[in-house]
Amino acid sequence: MALFELHLEDRLTRMSLAPELGASLVNWQVKDSGQALLRHSDQAALDSATPRRLGCYPLVPWSNRIDSGGFARPDGWLALAANTEHSPYAIHGSAWQQPWVVTHQGTDHACLTLDSELPFAYRAVLHVSLDEGCLSLDLQVTHLDELPCWHGLGLHPYLPRHTDTLLLAPARQVWVGNEGCLPSRQVEIPPEWRFGQLNELPTTVVDHAFSGWQGECTIVQPAAGYELRCSASGADHYLLFCPQDQPFFCFEPVSHPINAHHLPGRTGLRLLHKGEHVSLGFRMQYQALN
Repeated sequence: MALFELHLEDRLTRMSLAPELGASLVNWQVKDSGQALLRHSDQAALDSATPRRLGCYPLVPWSNRIDSGGFARPDGWLALAANTEHSPYAIHGSAWQQPWVVTHQGTDHACLTLDSELPFAYRAVLHVSLDEGCLSLDLQVTHLDELPCWHGLGLHPYLPRHTDTLLLAPARQVWVGNEGCLPSRQVEIPPEWRFGQLNELPTTVVDHAFSGWQGECTIVQPAAGYELRCSASGADHYLLFCPQDQPFFCFEPVSHPINAHHLPGRTGLRLLHKGEHVSLGFRMQYQALN
């Protein structure tokens, strides 16, 4: 059976989504030129049936990795199994590995919903809209379980990386850990990872959460002839993932750092009781360079 794709467009851009693959965005492109604004997803990427080969997906009810096989909630320990073959950790929550339902669709907007029982009961809602080249993603999770639990949110965009890609994303500190361990402390950002002004992406591998972010970001692609001016709400951190020798990077607005469930004070997480909710938003405005 062919995978169902949902299509949106505005005057400047067009988008495809795969609701059944974790509410993933597949492609976002400039209509006139076909320029990819998210990492291009070809048919092989779609056939892989994993959001990790596509353009972007929501992170619910937490972002990134959780250590120790689970975490403590007020009523006791919640055990979590590893949910990928290549990592010993439970990663990126459970919403990205479940099919979502399209509850509303127009030519330039859609609403996708997931009612999940894993690893506890919650409802996630993702609103996607296009308006004059601006992609808006609004993510909300409502806790439905009888027992309270910690929640965090994020979005996982994969972006094209060119030799001259530049990033502006001011932050105060970066989370690091001892070699082979998950991050456990904040330190001053090293010079090659500072994006208080437009800077080239690091040539070495980066997979770290940055704190003290005010929600503003600009991604400039000179060779490709455009920039993305981005803003986030409900995200005090971003995670920058720059794999080596790959034509993409990830800039992820997130509410909390990696392994926040085991950090002092559970930085960025929210303890939700039944019926309570938390939200995160992200805007990416396409602008052609003169």
